[in-house]
Amino acid sequence: MSDLQIGLILLGVALILVVLLFNWWQDRRIRQKMQEHFPEREHDPLMGSTPAAVGRREPGFSLRDPVQELAPDDAAEVDPASEVVIDISFAQPVTTAQLHAALQSVHQAGNKPVRIFAEREGGGHRAHLRPNESYASMQLSVLLANRSGPLTDIEWSHLWTMAQSLAERFDGVIEAPEQEQVMQSARQLDAVCADLDAQVGLTLRLQGTLPVGEVVGVLKEVGFLPYGAQLAWMADTGIPRFTVLFDGVSAQDVQSAGVDRIDFLLDLPNSPADEQAFSRMASVGRDLARRMNAVLLDDQGRPVSDGTDHALDKQLHDLYLRLEQAGFQAGAERTVRVFS
Repeated sequence: MSDLQIGLILLGVALILVVLLFNWWQDRRIRQKMQEHFPEREHDPLMGSTPAAVGRREPGFSLRDPVQELAPDDAAEVDPASEVVIDISFAQPVTTAQLHAALQSVHQAGNKPVRIFAEREGGGHRAHLRPNESYASMQLSVLLANRSGPLTDIEWSHLWTMAQSLAERFDGVIEAPEQEQVMQSARQLDAVCADLDAQVGLTLRLQGTLPVGEVVGVLKEVGFLPYGAQLAWMADTGIPRFTVLFDGVSAQDVQSAGVDRIDFLLDLPNSPADEQAFSRMASVGRDLARRMNAVLLDDQGRPVSDGTDHALDKQLHDLYLRLEQAGFQAGAERTVRVFS
């Protein structure tokens, strides 16, 4: 081989190296520019780290914000006094994404809400799924009784069917109490709660039909505040003392242009304990009656007498005490679950 051929070969190799180096430099420069405009995210947005995913909450088991992942356990637990549990142990750990997808429709068994808890692989109690975890087991916790009555065999069967579907999907094993034991516990809780439940109403009968907007304006002027779909007289704790209905429906559900009747409702288990529960509501009703030239009536349709306030306050306060003695603090989360 001549010196010329060897020189040409070396020149070709050198040119190839120059091209490769130039391409590498171009690629590196483009990547740096892309990172400046689109920085990498710490978490996959499909796992709920974006603002849209964090803001969306299903009415049950949901993905928790990754910022809260440092907490060792969630505080919420099964309430054995008012709930019954079906345990499902998985053959293999189930990832957050898999379990979240399987639980989208598991929120209700008939008229009874279902809460869901999970135990993380390696330890850790969860009431909310957290990204990048795996779970060894889970619990379906259903309310034994609420204002719709005790848990029925049909509702229990509905929950059992959901549990079987989850067990089959993840090759799991189910553990649950016998149905008759569950039904008996449900009936017992329902009997206790029926004896403690109370709702007290007053009615403001207007002299004629008034526009809805005008009535709402007067109520807000005296101190009523929006609370969900209702207007409520609020306690300092942020819980309604009592709410109002317009012709028997909430303010947002009124279909007509006018109102003939304003109903005050004191839902005792769902309101904070108060030694003046009735007289407070009656006082507001009397003030509105004067402002609107209306008549304040009790739930029997009779005019409300000033002399009855103290006696009714005492009766309601005694009921608040009985609720607390039975383990149901008025207005507390577990009380609201049962008395709903």
